Amino acid sequence: MSKLYTDLGKLIAHLDIPNGSRISFHHHLRNGDYVLNAVMAELAKQGKRDLTINASAFFDCHEPLIELIEKGVVSGLECNYMSAKLGAAIGLGILEKPVIFRTHGGRPKAILDAVTPIDFAFIAAPTADYQGNLSGKYGPSACGSLGYAFPDARAAKTVIALSDNLIDEALADYSIPGCEVDYVVSLEQIGNPQGIVSGTTQVTRDPIGLLMAQLAVKTIQASGLLKDGFSFQTGAGGASLASAKYLHELMLEQGIKGSFGLGGITSYLVKMLEDGCFETLYDVQCFDLAAVESIRNNPQHREVSAMHYAAPSKQGALVDHLDLVILGATEIDRNFNVNVHTNSQGQIMGGSGGHSDTAAGAKLAMIIAPLIRARMPLILPEIQCVSTPGESIDCVVTQYGIAVNPARSELKARLEDAGLPLKSISELEQIATKISGRPQIQKASGRVIAEILYRDGSRLSEIRQKA
Repeated sequence: MSKLYTDLGKLIAHLDIPNGSRISFHHHLRNGDYVLNAVMAELAKQGKRDLTINASAFFDCHEPLIELIEKGVVSGLECNYMSAKLGAAIGLGILEKPVIFRTHGGRPKAILDAVTPIDFAFIAAPTADYQGNLSGKYGPSACGSLGYAFPDARAAKTVIALSDNLIDEALADYSIPGCEVDYVVSLEQIGNPQGIVSGTTQVTRDPIGLLMAQLAVKTIQASGLLKDGFSFQTGAGGASLASAKYLHELMLEQGIKGSFGLGGITSYLVKMLEDGCFETLYDVQCFDLAAVESIRNNPQHREVSAMHYAAPSKQGALVDHLDLVILGATEIDRNFNVNVHTNSQGQIMGGSGGHSDTAAGAKLAMIIAPLIRARMPLILPEIQCVSTPGESIDCVVTQYGIAVNPARSELKARLEDAGLPLKSISELEQIATKISGRPQIQKASGRVIAEILYRDGSRLSEIRQKA
């Protein structure tokens, strides 16, 4: 029997998705995704209600979900990241049940362990063949890696691929095999590939950001980790990418050849691979089109599943072999606990993603962030919620100095010997307070609107509605 459908509405009618079903999506098309909205619009048209959506991330392009929540089509959301437009609506209390936030490693573990079962998985596939083999590397909507869709394809009861590039010949270089795909439906366009580019995938030109990046690389150099075999992951923020740029230059200067770069891959890591700084890139999602081109053409740029990337297990994951990860933060408390889910007012505008996964696994987990942002201090006595526990954070790099977790005495001694500007976390807090004053932040005290789960599935924190 053919798996192919040319009409999404007819396929959904054929599936007869029951009310109360759990459905999933992946986010590799990022803010250019058309699939989630198209599927949900058709489900609403066919009168479906009380659906739970488990998506690896929600972006601003998914704003139509707000109306579907208000109409009762959607009653539950689970994700690893949520951007500000949907987050602001959740903050107003439109969803009765709390949003469930997991990590990039926690989500596949929960799916495969049937903690969060999936009835119907909808996979945006830039290329699909007649057998149902899928790839993200080819086609007009190519997004590169499909790493976050692997657990959905493996564990969902029914798997539906949606593609705007159906090919007649068998796809040799596939990401997800046809044996895991039940249906393939043709859409005119599954997304805008320009939208996969993160709004922050550019090296900062801000002098403060460049100063922090220079301090970060000096910290890496002093740590003793920068040597042959070195492994590395960085986020896509401007200061983090500037750190990658300076690290690139230093590795070339000293002739250091690392083992692998990891995570969401940008053009900066691609250039490091091409220049011989790393043997391999392990890619769970592409952050820009240069990364898409690289994973398509360079066999040393390898696609990995979300499980292989970060899922906690007895066999281990790639994050457990990281030497260094550079991460961001919106708030940090005196115990090095980090918030990346909300802004200082408690509004949801992010999520853990791989933050706590990589911090737990890396030998050196470094936060790089300005001490003052929009007149708000980075270091606070209490933060709105905890995304990554302080025990996983080794140091915080700001433009005013570096705070080392007191539990990392060896790292502190190395940085002292290198003459780097060290401050205690309390000293950084005091500096920030002198500049910005003590902020009058009222922590939200209303009902719980989101639960933050740690990578092992345990409850780490919560987000409350403003009273």
